[in-house]
Amino acid sequence: MRLNHLDFHVPDIAETADFFIRHFGLKLKDMRGNNGLAILEDDAGLEIVLSHAIARLGTADQVEIGRQTYHIGFILPERGDVDALHAGLAAAGAVLSGPPAAMRGGWLFYCTAPGNILVEVGWRPG
Repeated sequence: MRLNHLDFHVPDIAETADFFIRHFGLKLKDMRGNNGLAILEDDAGLEIVLSHAIARLGTADQVEIGRQTYHIGFILPERGDVDALHAGLAAAGAVLSGPPAAMRGGWLFYCTAPGNILVEVGWRPG
C-alpha cells in the first residue's frame, strides 16, 4: 500500500498550484476550470489535490479558520539544496519561518504556501 494523494482546501487554487509548481517542481496533472480543482504530482507519483472547501466536510479552509492545523514536508537530497530553495523562496517574497537551521538531526526550514499551508523543507544525512 502507498499513499496516493492529499487534498488541501484552499481559497485560491490557481495561486496555490502556481506556488508548488514554481518552487517545488510539482507538475500540473489536471486543472478543472480556471480555479475549480487542481491535481499536482511529484516525481514519485504522489498527487496533491487543491480544491475549495466542501460543505459536508466543514466548509472552511485554513485561511478561513486562521490556523495551520497540519503541515507537509519535502525532503531534498543535499543540504545545499535546502539553502538554495530557501533563497529562491525568499527572493520571491514567500512567507518564511526563518533561515534553515539544524533541527532533529537534519537541516530544515518552514514556509507558508498560499492557502495557509505550512510546508517543511529539509535534508537529513544518510
